[in-house]
Amino acid sequence: MLHKVRSDIEGITTKITVLIQRLQAYGIKELSSDIGAGAASSSSSSRKQQLRQTYPHTVESFVVGFEDDIKQLASILVDEESRHCRVASICGIGGLGKTTLARKVFHHSQVRNHFNFFVCAFISQQFQRKMVWRTILSSLGVNIDERAGPAGILNLDEQVLAGDLYSFLKENKCLVVLDDIWSAEDWDLLRDAFPMEDTTSKILLTSRNMDVALHADSRGYLHELQCLAEEDGWKLLQHVAFPTSDSDSADYAIEEKMEELGKDMVKQCSRLTLAIVVLGGVLAKMHSLDDWQNVHENVKSYLKRGRGLGTYDVLTLSYDNLPAYLKPCFLYLSVFPEDYEIHVDTLIQLWVAEDIVSIAESEGTGGEMAEDVAERYINELVERYMVLVGKRDARLKIKTCRMHDLVRDLCLSKAKQENFICIDVNNISSSACGKVRRLASHDSFLMINHFKIPHLRSALFFDKQIIENLMDSSPLINCLRTKWPDLDDDQLSTIIILLVMMFFLLGPRISKLVRYICKNFKLLRVLDFEEVPLIACQLLGNIRSLIHLRYLSLGKGSSYFCLSSSISKLRCLQTLDLRADETSVNVPDIFGRMERLRHLYLPKEISTKSKLKLDNLRNLQTLINFNTKDCRLGDLSCMKYLRRLGITTPFVVENFIEEDLNLNPPIITSKHLRSLSIIIGNDGSPVDPRHLTYLLSSCVNIYELELRVKISKLPEPQHISSNIASICFSLSELDEDPLPTLEKFPKLRVLELSEQAFTGSVMVCSAEGFPRLVSLSITSLENLEELKVNEGAMPSLQNLMIAKCRKLKMLPVELKFITTLKELKMEEMPKAFKDKLVQWGEDYYKVQHVPSVIFQNCDD
Repeated sequence: MLHKVRSDIEGITTKITVLIQRLQAYGIKELSSDIGAGAASSSSSSRKQQLRQTYPHTVESFVVGFEDDIKQLASILVDEESRHCRVASICGIGGLGKTTLARKVFHHSQVRNHFNFFVCAFISQQFQRKMVWRTILSSLGVNIDERAGPAGILNLDEQVLAGDLYSFLKENKCLVVLDDIWSAEDWDLLRDAFPMEDTTSKILLTSRNMDVALHADSRGYLHELQCLAEEDGWKLLQHVAFPTSDSDSADYAIEEKMEELGKDMVKQCSRLTLAIVVLGGVLAKMHSLDDWQNVHENVKSYLKRGRGLGTYDVLTLSYDNLPAYLKPCFLYLSVFPEDYEIHVDTLIQLWVAEDIVSIAESEGTGGEMAEDVAERYINELVERYMVLVGKRDARLKIKTCRMHDLVRDLCLSKAKQENFICIDVNNISSSACGKVRRLASHDSFLMINHFKIPHLRSALFFDKQIIENLMDSSPLINCLRTKWPDLDDDQLSTIIILLVMMFFLLGPRISKLVRYICKNFKLLRVLDFEEVPLIACQLLGNIRSLIHLRYLSLGKGSSYFCLSSSISKLRCLQTLDLRADETSVNVPDIFGRMERLRHLYLPKEISTKSKLKLDNLRNLQTLINFNTKDCRLGDLSCMKYLRRLGITTPFVVENFIEEDLNLNPPIITSKHLRSLSIIIGNDGSPVDPRHLTYLLSSCVNIYELELRVKISKLPEPQHISSNIASICFSLSELDEDPLPTLEKFPKLRVLELSEQAFTGSVMVCSAEGFPRLVSLSITSLENLEELKVNEGAMPSLQNLMIAKCRKLKMLPVELKFITTLKELKMEEMPKAFKDKLVQWGEDYYKVQHVPSVIFQNCDD
């Protein structure tokens, strides 16, 4: 019944979205703005749009931080050679100053001297395309009133308007600014009037959605606007806060303490232009230190109630514009602490476990995997600038992400309004306990046993300071401080943790809290001890009662000793994360009935009575810390959907037939495998190169390969996937130069050679080697004396790192021909090597074209 109700609601939501688009297209929406209860909401939204609308003749006299942006955009617009580029776009989060930048470019002298006609149109969320076209034509001086007849513009056919505008733009050199386009569909409604070929006219558009820019012109120029530098933010705050007089004048002398407060407030505004302007407006009538201190203590509340359209009003427009399926995805980000680096794989697994991205809706209809749908949703949030990208992999897929501080505040506010999640149990009133469905604990894990939350579905714990909190309540810390008063905090913390581990003081108390969770929250789907160290616990005797559990993470910093066999009762599990610290964990054979498991992270060190049977995990996509000593290698062949595999011990193919590799049983049968790592460490045995070759030959589609194991010799290129984009070798002890082999991979973008990956003294890259390599890292190759790079090699290289290669004499002279190089970083290199590359050094000419040259921890 619940599923049916949800499906009905989503169907209704989809119909409403389609109707809204049609109403916008025909200009009907405003006719209903005064009907019923929706009048106030519509009026409020309309007022926000009016407050945001600006006019082309208004230009800010004081603008900071945009100088380079203005020059770059102006040069793109006046470039006659870039005829294929019809559209230039300014994209970024709301409040960055996209409209301000567009107006500055619009009035730039270089632009004014190039074009003959200029027009700027503001595109609201409720625009009528007929009115937009008419406004543009009128601004261009085209008189259409006579043709409209007595009935006015409504009597004029849209095709006539579009045709007239198209012809005018095609025949004349015009600049059209389309400010604030919200979606690709909005552009599609307008595009028929804009010629995209054989014209000297150009379009400059602004949008909060990167997809709009890419959709409008795939060959166009995309300019992603960034937050202000801190110094520019402070200059802007001074200008707005002291509008009638220069900030250095005697009337408004800025004290040193006031400047300190002001710069800190700029940081709290996250260097967002609009937030700084709003805050400056608040401070415009406050010039005493006491006033500034008061504002400093309440920055966020002042941003919400600032003059005119506040920062949160502007950001709320972005949230309101999200499609229905993205809103819960966005609200779910509120579970993570401030400044938290969110791992995309984890986020996707949580979304799927929570049915925010439903398996039934994707795989059940024969479509793509739910994880693929979730990845697409993340990309959409990034394109709308609701989420910021942290790290990307070699194929530019997003690995980590984070949230802009003010966007996170909006997310928390909306999540609270919609009762989506509760942050910390301390914020739950006794009357609200029955309404809480999701709980994220950032600093109150120890309080969980004081609350009964009968309908709790998700519990996520990020309590990094739990050990300190526990010890603060113990007399032990006071005793230590009395006994050794000279110990600093770090030394004291180390002693405490060692004592705790030794006597298991923490284990019983944490175990008690965990048992309470398992006993009282039996409807849980998600249980994540992300940052809670489960120390010296025997886990988890009562967990068998959580029969609805889909996601279970036992904490990456944990040191538990024994895993309860009752976990085998959790047949709905999709993600099981058992990663622990170096402590060996006793893992019973529990996976036989977990057919729904999709992501399995085993402990680094396993102790088990018999080998674990994983052959029933046919839906597994992720398998990390696969130990061939305690697991059966042949079980991998049953995993048809495996995407990521991490092996932690040397593997041996039983009854291996050397004469004909094709006669050996297949190790990997999944055609979806994308990432393979074999990480054994310093003390591990070497891998037989023949077995490694056979393993790699079955990984036909991998693009990430990491080998931290002694192999002595590289496999032949034909046995490694041609799609390979990232290769990391360490401890390999290769005696032959690996570059002649690796440079032949056409899609290789990232290469890392570290910790005795190569034991020789010379590496050589040929003239056409590494055509797409972007990042090269060479670290701790103790015998490397010479690196040769022939001219024409590495034409796409952007980042080069050389570290701890003490015998390397110099960088290759051909480095000066790699014009794409953006950063050169050198760590722990000899003084003689460094002195050659600094300004006036004999090799400085090799690197003088590189914008960023960094020396870190090099010899003095």
